[in-house]
Amino acid sequence: MSVDTPRWARDAVFYQIFPDRFAASERVPKPAAMEPWDSPPTVHGYKGGDLLGIAEHLDELADLGITALYLTPVFASASNHRYHTDDYWRVDPLLGGDGALRELLDQAHARDMRVVLDGVFNHCGRGFWRFHHVAEAGIHSPFLDWFHLDRERLAAGHPLVVYPGPEQEAEIHRLSHEGMGAGEASRRVLGFEGWWGLPALPKLNVQHPETRAYLLDVAERWLRFGIDGWRLDVADEIGGDFWSEFRARCRAVRPDAYLVGEVWYPKPEWLTGHQFDALMDYPLAEAILGYAAGDGLDLRVAGQHDEYRRHVVHRDGPSFAAELERLLSLYDPDVTAVMLNLLGSHDAPRMRTLMGDSVDAVRIATLLQMTLPGAPCVYYGDEIGMRGEQDPYNRGSFPWDRGAWDQDLRAYVRDAIGLRRRHAALRDGELRVVAAEGPVFAMARHAAGETFLVVTDPGDGPARIRVRLPDGWDITEPGVVELGGRRGGQVSMGPDGTLEVAVEARSGVVIAARGD
Repeated sequence: MSVDTPRWARDAVFYQIFPDRFAASERVPKPAAMEPWDSPPTVHGYKGGDLLGIAEHLDELADLGITALYLTPVFASASNHRYHTDDYWRVDPLLGGDGALRELLDQAHARDMRVVLDGVFNHCGRGFWRFHHVAEAGIHSPFLDWFHLDRERLAAGHPLVVYPGPEQEAEIHRLSHEGMGAGEASRRVLGFEGWWGLPALPKLNVQHPETRAYLLDVAERWLRFGIDGWRLDVADEIGGDFWSEFRARCRAVRPDAYLVGEVWYPKPEWLTGHQFDALMDYPLAEAILGYAAGDGLDLRVAGQHDEYRRHVVHRDGPSFAAELERLLSLYDPDVTAVMLNLLGSHDAPRMRTLMGDSVDAVRIATLLQMTLPGAPCVYYGDEIGMRGEQDPYNRGSFPWDRGAWDQDLRAYVRDAIGLRRRHAALRDGELRVVAAEGPVFAMARHAAGETFLVVTDPGDGPARIRVRLPDGWDITEPGVVELGGRRGGQVSMGPDGTLEVAVEARSGVVIAARGD
């Protein structure tokens, strides 16, 4: 039996936006001057981007081919990234409040564009009212069960240490490195468990009935408001049956709600139709980035990120082919079709920087992303060549001076998205790896009587391969598809019915029937 995943998601092309950094509208007043838009981003600073700014640039995204938005958190918070939620029932006033989200949803839906919000249900911010109540009332608070607390400490009259000093933070660090979990270390030192020991992120007790009911009501409330799904932060750190109940409640409100978990590893057990529709496919991203970068992979930049340090490694054609086939075998095809296929995010270095500042590598990675199964997701600014190492530099402000854009790269991304959207074979078609040798990788996609051949060569020299397509996967009068004014190679038909493809160095080529 197939897994029930939203049909619209398999056809979607997502665009991830960090709201504070994308666009600022003059219609959203700010309480004070923000950091200069064009200055380097900082960890705690605000640039002043808002939801009306996004709404005012939807035509730009529609022109790119985007059909769905994924927004990092938008609820009231005292952090620029808003993963420190203070009020789950209210859109942050700095983003324009509930009215701005209403306008964004209406404007997006008028363009047949979906909107998915970020749900942070594992932890909250220190400003969350119930946590504030515990901090003030101590053992007498009726909200003790909402959090993981040191009850003996509170009973003895010792308050929570909500804002620890350097000595207390050092003690949490020491205990964590001596084998105690970071959460337990923060509970011992501060009186409450913080996510990864961080005092700004009190961990919620989602097994407590009142806490669970509150969070499930939040999920329903915003689906009724009009959002199209949830991206669920650190989803694998919430145990028990919470996500099963979450799915049931969400689907009762919106039968086609898209539920995608932030899980960095392959987890087939989460994708059986009982919890999530998809995961953020970081394993696929890591494989693509390690391959597309060729010899330009910047291991110093990869080393700034705990996961990339271990998993983004140089791959040749055969290594990438083997990893791709492994990843595609993990899930039901209906799940694979809606996996969120990202190449960059707010949690990782910009892909251009990671791949040695190579625009050629960005093109190769994008070509693979747009021709593989799953829902591709463009991280804001990657389409115009934005650079940036790890946080905060991967969260720079979008440059609205078009003179700062790599227009050729944007045209390439736009054309690759357009090709995917026009052809079902590149979304739902069967996939076969047909060649992998040295730096070269080649795959074919086939559905509804149309076949595409995709060949990539991130190496420093041109390559020539001969490919025999599977029986029935014919490309009549094969030709090269032009993307962004680039062809990337040439094709001819061999005397024995094979396709002979010449690929330029550090490039990729798409072969289809002439006219496609």
